[in-house]
Amino acid sequence: METYGTKTAEVTDENMKIGEFSDSFLPVVDGVGRVVYSYCDHIARSGHECSAIVPLTDMGYRGNYPFEIIDYFSKSVPGMPQYKVGTPVIDEHYRQHLALTDFDIVHIHTPFIAGEEGIRYAKKHDIPVVATFHSKYYDDFYQLTGSRILAGLSTDIMMAEFFNRCDEVWTLTTRSAETLRSYGCRRNIFILPNGMDLRDVSEDQRNDAVKQFGLRTDVPVLLYVGQINWKKNIGLILDAAKRVKDNGTMFQLVLAGQGPHEEEIRAKAEQLGLANDTVFTGHITHTDLLDGLYKAASLFVFPSDYDTYAMVVREAANAGTPAVCLKGSAAAQDIIHGENGFLCLEDPGDLCRVIEGALKNPEKLRLIGESAKETLSDSWDVIIDRALDRYRYLIEGTHL
Repeated sequence: METYGTKTAEVTDENMKIGEFSDSFLPVVDGVGRVVYSYCDHIARSGHECSAIVPLTDMGYRGNYPFEIIDYFSKSVPGMPQYKVGTPVIDEHYRQHLALTDFDIVHIHTPFIAGEEGIRYAKKHDIPVVATFHSKYYDDFYQLTGSRILAGLSTDIMMAEFFNRCDEVWTLTTRSAETLRSYGCRRNIFILPNGMDLRDVSEDQRNDAVKQFGLRTDVPVLLYVGQINWKKNIGLILDAAKRVKDNGTMFQLVLAGQGPHEEEIRAKAEQLGLANDTVFTGHITHTDLLDGLYKAASLFVFPSDYDTYAMVVREAANAGTPAVCLKGSAAAQDIIHGENGFLCLEDPGDLCRVIEGALKNPEKLRLIGESAKETLSDSWDVIIDRALDRYRYLIEGTHL
């Protein structure tokens, strides 16, 4: 039996103290930031003590959070002002605050600054540390360096070295577990998807989104939500949309989010003759507005092979809007073509074919959306119960 630290006998179901470390958090509403918030919120509401260790940002009034926020000095990332990069090592107030904590386990959601801080804390206090693999970092390094050789070396050296220092690594899908193994991860991998705050999305929310973004109600709306970044395969969306338009199908394309390639993507949309058919919403910070946008869409178009889970696909499903994803991608996990969503090949002609086929029968599309809502989303309550069981397993060092 393997044990972790000196607290094993003291930890019970009632008093786990958990530190969630992340480089992304509210008010940023990217996938990881929202996942970390959901972990903290549901863990605290389950009766355990939870703290979010994150870069300092403007979070407004904090009295409505059931968990503690321990933040450190940070600055905006050049080119991506919604993201923060921090320097916890020189923030004395943060370090004094952290010294007062007494975590039983550390959960890391990033291999970068907050991740290193999480490992440092766990090793210093001799407690287990688990890390969730959220992104395909090879793609990030390739985009940064433009070299497949350098991207491969960075992934092998940095990512494998980081994850191999953790006691266990969590992934969201079997496909992302395979990706992590290809990076050289030798640790035990535990597969746990993200959850959803299952909620009703009202017609009022839909109408607010239509008004806010000037959406048309006389044509189908094709929606993408995520980083405005080439690595998310937005180029494929634009090329397919061009073919759909040339074939005579009217639509409005909505690209919701913010990212480093917005100007380039705007230029390509204009080059393809899609400028008048495309809406760029910018960064959306309000969940109600985002939910309304999902509900206003006829089809959610998300052909990304970068994402390791794609919570946005589940959020669209929660609003009754089915998605089209790349066949074999992690984002497409649990999607059955023509039943609760659609699958396409990484080819603009095939994506065009799938979009046109979906839009030609609105009633069938509505029924597929209802099926997506019923089948694609687990509640956060269920997922957090599983996470708490796994935390307990790691803390106690015994088999469940």
